[in-house]
Amino acid sequence: MGRMPSSISSPTGGCRLPRKPEPTLNNKIRLLRGAAPGMTQASLAEEVGVTRQTIISLEAGGYVPSLPLALRIAKVFGTPVEEVFWLDE
Repeated sequence: MGRMPSSISSPTGGCRLPRKPEPTLNNKIRLLRGAAPGMTQASLAEEVGVTRQTIISLEAGGYVPSLPLALRIAKVFGTPVEEVFWLDE
């Protein structure tokens, strides 16, 4: 068998395209939680199956949730996921 080339050229003739910066995922969890009587970080965490620290990190923008978690959070607030989370591009 022949050896595989150590590098594979791209369809653009070997030039790599610059990578676009990742957009920021924002959320309004803190705002929604504040509008829900009695909703604490701990109670939201329990409802969606994560730790309170995860909710703290989400509210601070330090953590990007998985799609299933984002959907569970939106469901708790009875709102579409795109009204809870959005991208800044």
